[in-house]
Amino acid sequence: MLKYIAKRILIFIPTLLIITVIGFIISVNAPGDPVERLMTAAGSGGEIGTQSVSQIEQKKYWKKKLGLDLPVFYFSLDKFSYPDTIYKIYDKNDREALNRLLDRYGDWQQISVYYNKVSKLYQDLLVFNPNTADMEQPGKNVVSENLNTIRYEVLSLRSAWQEAVIDAKITSLRKLMGQYGFLKHFQDELDLIGVAYKDLKVNATVWKNYVPVFHFYAHNQYHRWLFGDGGTYSNGIIRGDFGTSYQTKDAVSKTIFDRIGWSLFFTLVSVIIAYLVSIPIGVKAAQNRGGRFDKISSVTLFSLYSLPNFFVAILLLMLFANPDVLDIFPASGVKPSEGYPEGASIFKKIWLSLPHLIIPLFCYSYSSFAFLSRIMRGSMLENIQMDYIRTARAKGLTEESIVWKHALKNSLLPIITIFAAVFPAAVGGSVILESIFTIPGMGLEAYNAISNQNYPMIIAVLTLTSVLTLIGYLVSDILYAMVDPRISYK
Repeated sequence: MLKYIAKRILIFIPTLLIITVIGFIISVNAPGDPVERLMTAAGSGGEIGTQSVSQIEQKKYWKKKLGLDLPVFYFSLDKFSYPDTIYKIYDKNDREALNRLLDRYGDWQQISVYYNKVSKLYQDLLVFNPNTADMEQPGKNVVSENLNTIRYEVLSLRSAWQEAVIDAKITSLRKLMGQYGFLKHFQDELDLIGVAYKDLKVNATVWKNYVPVFHFYAHNQYHRWLFGDGGTYSNGIIRGDFGTSYQTKDAVSKTIFDRIGWSLFFTLVSVIIAYLVSIPIGVKAAQNRGGRFDKISSVTLFSLYSLPNFFVAILLLMLFANPDVLDIFPASGVKPSEGYPEGASIFKKIWLSLPHLIIPLFCYSYSSFAFLSRIMRGSMLENIQMDYIRTARAKGLTEESIVWKHALKNSLLPIITIFAAVFPAAVGGSVILESIFTIPGMGLEAYNAISNQNYPMIIAVLTLTSVLTLIGYLVSDILYAMVDPRISYK
């Protein structure tokens, strides 16, 4: 058995590796710019044409922290025209424009000269203060109003790649700057940009786009995402570090750690309750096939099964958490609203939380009663017709002993198979029930992550669900061998 478990764990390694690759591909190709999302979450965003130098530095900081200043993977097959350092361009729009220019002209040296001149003009405009210019105050006010427009045009020029668009923007900027004599220095820079763009078109080397080249990168985004960078910005997902939330800027692992406990509790406890109720009912129904108990239990449990859990939850709250009817249980939360008393023991905390948990646990559990009891009934009916049961009866064993000691173990195999799904369900939680009962679980968090395109949280849920699924299958295999001695793993 131990050898089998070790072998299965070793098989997990390539499986988990494939899972991480899929998760990484999804995160890299997800729409939107993570840096912009974090800037917006930080409250430091703004219109693109009015960015300050500090905002640009913040973008560079977030890009470095997220590892976006590294190549994507260990290797890449690119065109000969592409440099192996283009990934260092921190702005996604700029990087896209440079890729398009490379496809069109193929000369990275001339493209980088053109790009650097546009970037320098934008930086100079950012630090330019019109109040220091030698002009009348009304004129300064006019320049201040139009300066953001000029900055925006230069920034959009940097992310442009169509020839007609670039020519139009250079002409427009000449016209805007020509209105103010003290902007002569910037007009000179603009002329140099025009010259650089002409040189780019004249010296085009399109043939480089048809020559492949292989690049290898020891340090890359995937390696950092998986193993971390020594703890400077990331510890890697193998150490439980799933990155930074785009919504709160907190560590994703911290959010999961705070919330997964309640989801795990409700999932496991509700499954235990469902099994404790369903197995005896299924066995009893099989013993009395077609009898009164079999019919009554089938009708009752399937009636419950047909009711949506949100309807049952609201109905129970209206009946048992309503001051106008029966004010027995609290309406929401998982603990007293005033919190636990200071220095309360674990048993005291459980006792105080118990009234908050009864209705939610029933809503989590009841829908499984009919499903599990019917599976148990069918499996039991199949087994009690086997030859070994006839032999046990021939030996004079009592019916109770035959059912509970012999037939029950072999009938548990289908139930154990279903048990494998318990572990991944703990990560998904229940969005509806967590919303109704105000439970701080993973279901609501996962839903909010999807709604707000919080990709690090989504990838963390995907990865954890996959890992727990593998663990669930391993636990099921071990339980198979425990309940059925005919099953052995070699």
